[in-house]
Amino acid sequence: MKRSDGRKVRQSRIISELENNPLFTDEEIAGNLGVSISTVRLDRAVLGIPEVRERMRTMARQAGSKLRSLKREEVIGDLLDLQPDEWALSTLQTTSEMAFRHTNFVSDHYIYSMASSLAVAVIEADMVIPGSARVRYRFPAMVGERLIARAKVGTKKGNKYVVSVRIKVGEKEIFTGRFITVIEESGDGPSVRNEESDQGAFGS
Repeated sequence: MKRSDGRKVRQSRIISELENNPLFTDEEIAGNLGVSISTVRLDRAVLGIPEVRERMRTMARQAGSKLRSLKREEVIGDLLDLQPDEWALSTLQTTSEMAFRHTNFVSDHYIYSMASSLAVAVIEADMVIPGSARVRYRFPAMVGERLIARAKVGTKKGNKYVVSVRIKVGEKEIFTGRFITVIEESGDGPSVRNEESDQGAFGS
């Protein structure tokens, strides 16, 4: 294979990596491709792909312009992509302030709030509230890890939507949730049922 052909294949793989996960750093891409970080940075420059912080800022601006059901600051984490009534993507950089006392485990209410707010954010309506939820904590998140949440809208019945949310750390899925979100038109508020869990925290 010619050197130029190898470069084209590598650059194509970089594009594919970032389409799969736009939050990959140069270090992570380099590790996945088995090349140096400087090679990835050079390829990015040739391809006109900005570094991860700039990609996140651009994605956040675009997603925020489509947000209707919540204010931007009400979404727990950074909203990075949004196709209303279809799917949404957010990320949360965990810090020591989010930990259970005297541990490096992230408190579960941050994880739940991230998922719940994304399930509401993905619905295109002026007033949306979570009606019920069925959640499962598969593994703990550790302080310093970056959480990535993806919401997908499923079936709709009347003013209710089923939204599935999955949260990962890297390739490891740590949380799944099935939310019933309700569009409220009258302002009287629907009957809201408490969340349920089919598994204890960090169950397998």
